Amino acid sequence: MLPPFRSEIRNSPSQQTIKIYLSDESLDGKIKKHLEHFTEIESIEISDTVEQNRADENLTIFLKESVDINRMKASIDSSLWWYFEKDMVDE
Repeated sequence: MLPPFRSEIRNSPSQQTIKIYLSDESLDGKIKKHLEHFTEIESIEISDTVEQNRADENLTIFLKESVDINRMKASIDSSLWWYFEKDMVDE
């Protein structure tokens, strides 16, 4: 079974970001709204993916300055696992 999401820390010249690739891209908007409760997040964009062997879309998460990206990735992953486990129980 395919996991419901995958997350990666990406380095870019301007700032580090966290990319979320969802197995079900129809959930992009719901997951974006779910993650907006994190005060450490500056913004979230739904973007087309250009890399090979990736989902067609991803959520790109931009963090506020001086936020620990590794800690935030762990918090986001935990929140997403909770979201998907809750969703599976509700079905």
